[in-house]
Amino acid sequence: MAHSVRQHLHLEIEDYDAVIRQFVPGYEVMLEQVAAAVQDASPQLVLDLGAGTGALTAIILERCAGSVVELIDVDVEMLARAEMRLQRFGERIRLRQQSFADALPACDAVVASLALHHVPTMQAKRQIFAHVYQALKAGGVFVNADVTMPETETERTADYVTWTAHLVSCGITESRAYQHFAEWSDEDTYFSCAQELAAMAQVGFEAECVWRQTPSTVLVGRKKAQQ
Repeated sequence: MAHSVRQHLHLEIEDYDAVIRQFVPGYEVMLEQVAAAVQDASPQLVLDLGAGTGALTAIILERCAGSVVELIDVDVEMLARAEMRLQRFGERIRLRQQSFADALPACDAVVASLALHHVPTMQAKRQIFAHVYQALKAGGVFVNADVTMPETETERTADYVTWTAHLVSCGITESRAYQHFAEWSDEDTYFSCAQELAAMAQVGFEAECVWRQTPSTVLVGRKKAQQ
């Protein structure tokens, strides 16, 4: 599954961390919610799928003193940026250029932030959830932070209005905001929160939504301690 953030968002990699806050409502709080859910699991090894510039990994490593995070991404530029950002953590980080659609190594937790909306179908996404479930040890946790949108057109329209208001508050014009949405739709597919939770449950997770600020959502799937 090839992907280039530079081409998809039409930005320079060094600008990503600033621009993503303009694009995604509640971005910083969202990452903190993910890290808190991971911290509760006291993991030794965490996989960060589509790890990008390593922003989420940094928060997890700060919160979880005994954890190692393996960053998985197909985008070489983003991995290089993450490596620079995370130098201070030394051997507590590992870098792996790999699609998150491939089989994953055994681990205690898996996280993803603004990555899995690049999966175009729910069938393909469910397969990724199955790979995650298989990789997790008993008692492990999967935390997915991403955009979700309602299934009905009326509700989706309302959520896009709310999302647009955030972009406008960041200095982006309303017309440019809707142009962004159209451009992103070439690679992005947004399912509803209910669809995401159902797919997680179908592969075995005990799943729940723990946070939402339209359209940003944090979903947590737990693998039972006794299988």
